[in-house]
Amino acid sequence: MGDAAQDLDAKGGALDTAKDLFAGAAGGIAQVLIGQPFDIVKVRLQTSTAYSSALDAATSIYAKEGALAFYKGTLTPLVGIGACVSIQFGAFGWARRQFEAANARGGKDQQLGYGQYFAAGAFAGVANSAISGPIEHVRIRLQTQPHGAARLYAGPLDCVRKLSAHGGVLRGLYRGEAVTVWREAFAYGTWFLTFEYLMNLDAARNRVRRSEVPSYKVAFYGGLAGEALWLASYPFDVVKSKMQTDGFGSGMRYKTMRDCFAQTWRAEGARGFWKGIAPTLLRAMPVSAGTFAVVEATMRAIA
Repeated sequence: MGDAAQDLDAKGGALDTAKDLFAGAAGGIAQVLIGQPFDIVKVRLQTSTAYSSALDAATSIYAKEGALAFYKGTLTPLVGIGACVSIQFGAFGWARRQFEAANARGGKDQQLGYGQYFAAGAFAGVANSAISGPIEHVRIRLQTQPHGAARLYAGPLDCVRKLSAHGGVLRGLYRGEAVTVWREAFAYGTWFLTFEYLMNLDAARNRVRRSEVPSYKVAFYGGLAGEALWLASYPFDVVKSKMQTDGFGSGMRYKTMRDCFAQTWRAEGARGFWKGIAPTLLRAMPVSAGTFAVVEATMRAIA
């Protein structure tokens, strides 16, 4: 009987993980389609001094490169970010169930503590970083390359090939991976913690089940979680963008993550770590709201 129960638990856990992965993929596609125009403005502001504000950057991009420029490099994140968000929700769901089981074995309430929510989210972020690092590196290179005949890469695959030619996959394609891991841990620990806290608070206050929280509230809480995510991790993101637009060989400015932090501090002070935060926060609300709304709706539909 014990073995049969364990088999059922394993099958149930695998099915739950599959549902988390599927719902996350749907949320990831929504995230890219909503957020890509904001993202290119953020990257241009982080990596260039040519723009005085987010509005100036957006106006300049539209005037010089056209409306489609706001979706430059979209193919890579459309495929990749779908996979990333799928991994985020799959890994978070798995870690949450592990904590629930551990709490139950310890005679405690199965409900996670907020430190456990953060740890489960951080685990999801670190798991996700293995593919988000190179995917975002390719996207940033495509977003910041010159326009027209001076372009450096013919497309995502050409970009992967050329980046990998600089010292191999780890030193080329995975440049900036260390700071990506740090960013993902802080970002997604905060993201999931904030969302779960707000959802649990609402359910307790209104004495309803989580699945009965209205969709507009799910979207609103997801949007607030997105704001918290970037406030918790933005300096790491700035350093990541600088390292992933840096040159190679003799053209390399930043040798390591620590070197990039130090140079940014010396050249720009604390303000340098928050360049581009305004369009990022503007983007975060609708993108994160859309992601959680789609994920929750998908989970409720397939439950």
